[in-house]
Amino acid sequence: MKLVQLTPGAGGMYCGNCFRDNALVAALRRQGHDTLMVPLYLPLTLDEAPTASTPTFFGGINVYLDQLLPLHRRLPGWVRRLFDAPALLKFASGRAAKTKAEDVGELTLSMLRGEEGNQARDLEELIQWLGQQPPPDAVFLSNALLIGLARQLRQRLKTKVIVFLQSEETFLDSIPGEAGRACWENLAQRAGDVDGWIAPTRYFAERMTQRLRLSPERVRVVPNGISLDGYSGLPQRTAKRPGNPLTLGFFARMCPEKGLDLVVDAFIELRRRGHLPNLRLKVSGGCGPTDEPYVDEQRGKLARAGLADEATFQPNVSRAEKVRFYAECDVLSVPARISESFGLYQIEALAAGTPLVQPDRAGFAEILDDTGGGVVCGPNTVEALVGELEPLLLNPVQLHELGTTGRASVFERYTDATMAAEIVRATESLCR
Repeated sequence: MKLVQLTPGAGGMYCGNCFRDNALVAALRRQGHDTLMVPLYLPLTLDEAPTASTPTFFGGINVYLDQLLPLHRRLPGWVRRLFDAPALLKFASGRAAKTKAEDVGELTLSMLRGEEGNQARDLEELIQWLGQQPPPDAVFLSNALLIGLARQLRQRLKTKVIVFLQSEETFLDSIPGEAGRACWENLAQRAGDVDGWIAPTRYFAERMTQRLRLSPERVRVVPNGISLDGYSGLPQRTAKRPGNPLTLGFFARMCPEKGLDLVVDAFIELRRRGHLPNLRLKVSGGCGPTDEPYVDEQRGKLARAGLADEATFQPNVSRAEKVRFYAECDVLSVPARISESFGLYQIEALAAGTPLVQPDRAGFAEILDDTGGGVVCGPNTVEALVGELEPLLLNPVQLHELGTTGRASVFERYTDATMAAEIVRATESLCR
């Protein structure tokens, strides 16, 4: 198939969607599909070889100025292209890391309105450029926030448009008041411009089908997958002896929404109980400027508990560092408070043989049931988390068995190759 993937760049921030889309495009190409990766807004920050080689469309600076200044929308094209210079977009990435959803409600609504929004000229530039490329069989939109592009893509390029459902719910729910309600309503109204939807879990498919009033027959479920580069070469794990040092890990954006404070509090309580005197805490993942005060609070709690030297924080790591991080943890927990669509960190940890303890919410139980790689702790509280972590950490044989089972499941069913093949099948089905 001839395919196009449109993915918003997050600048310098950790972005699981960017990682997933980049891995998908690489796998599609290996399977013989002519796939074009087109970045939007800002440069993509990745931990694998980038698959994008095109200009960045909807450049973040132009998008912002189009929203703010009507005159900017009428500037000559050569002037607008100056704002898309890689150096300027890289500079804008630092500013984007400080942006919150509640500050961009009107801009989000304008983007959702597509050709009727303030970024209509940006959309025209993208359509004209794509029109000069070989006609695609389908265009993939990385998430539903890009649905404003769908109508023109279908009509002008005579192609199909498939939308991936991932992470947009939390962002939209963070936009307060009338702007947030208008965004949700506009998104639901524009759902008719799309040929189909692909969600990474049954949980998220059902949830977004209800919220966007979608026809269930137009929604498919294809789990995310990862490249096994780095993971396949990890040495075989063996069960630790009772009393050996153990490590509790957390890998995600270091923010309240992902539940870092719950893991820190659980670690403090586990050490206070005294049954795991050699337990350490390792924290890694994305950490932007707006996250730093919250991370400092967690460090302060550890210091007051006398455990500052028993915990390490490694923000914004490389891929090699990420794989090594997972391999050094004995169990991982990311008790996210948000409506997590998938949680890529789950299959990454399992690929390294590290089992998980997760709350019974979102799609966590669905993934752990399928992989056999962890334990569901019930409610998303410190008490419930400690109640499952402590007996598991005191049972190294069970830890080893869960990690081994989960790793085998990921290698069999959650690879980038499996994801790509299933997405092609889903796309062909939806296009028919």
